[in-house]
Amino acid sequence: MVTEKERKGRIYIAAFAILFAAVFILSFAVGRSPVPPAELARVLFGKLTGAPRTWANEIELVIFKIRMPRVLAGALIGAGLSVAGAAYQGLFRNPLVSPDVLGASAGAGFGAALSIFLGLSYAMVSVNAFIFGIAAVGTAYIISTRARRSQTLGMVLAGIMISSLFSSATSFIKLVADPNNILPSITFWLMGSIASVREDRLLWAAVPILGGMLILFFLRWKLNLLTTGEDESRSMGVNTKVLRILVVASATLVTAASVAISGLIGWVGLVIPHFARLLVGYDYRVMMPVSMFMGASFMLLVDILARSIVTAEIPLGILTAFVGAPFFLYLILDRGHKM
Repeated sequence: MVTEKERKGRIYIAAFAILFAAVFILSFAVGRSPVPPAELARVLFGKLTGAPRTWANEIELVIFKIRMPRVLAGALIGAGLSVAGAAYQGLFRNPLVSPDVLGASAGAGFGAALSIFLGLSYAMVSVNAFIFGIAAVGTAYIISTRARRSQTLGMVLAGIMISSLFSSATSFIKLVADPNNILPSITFWLMGSIASVREDRLLWAAVPILGGMLILFFLRWKLNLLTTGEDESRSMGVNTKVLRILVVASATLVTAASVAISGLIGWVGLVIPHFARLLVGYDYRVMMPVSMFMGASFMLLVDILARSIVTAEIPLGILTAFVGAPFFLYLILDRGHKM
């Protein structure tokens, strides 16, 4: 029998799924080459059913070659970072934790900056960003295993140290880079954008992002137990060490792959899970899918603003910071007495 709490949870999930669908359609209808919803539906229906072509080649090009990869990338990155942020906040039992707490973003940023500095292809920039993001978290985890007391606290401290080292290395690369050609490319990549995402890079990143999210979804009920404390979780039969490894590995895959194709887009993994928690509570069975749809919708809305406010496109990292920074201040003021 479905309880009242479960029924409300399903309503929230359905509502945000509908919101995501609406924003997804809106993403095609807004921009320099708008595609009305009716035209979008006609083209997609025709492609799926093999109906006779009744649309211009230009419309099909805009939908499948320009807009579709960008919209799918935005949805995937927003959903992935939100789910990863929710998982980390549950693992560390702290609403101020974000997906880059263990150094994934800083490592990925260094890998990308180094690749651009060396003149490598865009594909190699993404690959090296992903590799260095994984390596940063792996290093932080190995260091944390040497912690004599709390391994969770050791992971956070190690992540801060690794992030600082990689950020300093990135700053050094920017210092010695050619200020006319290389430095602007590094700076723009670090600010975050999905304007240059194409089908091949999207498919490459979708595998670790979707794989990591799937694992986290299967573990979400165990995260409910983990939020009660490690001793209580172990008393209920949860292997906290294995769970911690799975959560960190899955969230790192999601974060590193997202950053590898979009650059550094902050605040999404911090703000969106907290909003979801305020709406639906701490039950990860509901909070995680709500975070997923909310994060995907948020990223698409930010991308719409990025390509609509001014003629020159605004990097996504700037717009997400405008939302995230005030909200972070609210968290400090609201929870400062509890920290």
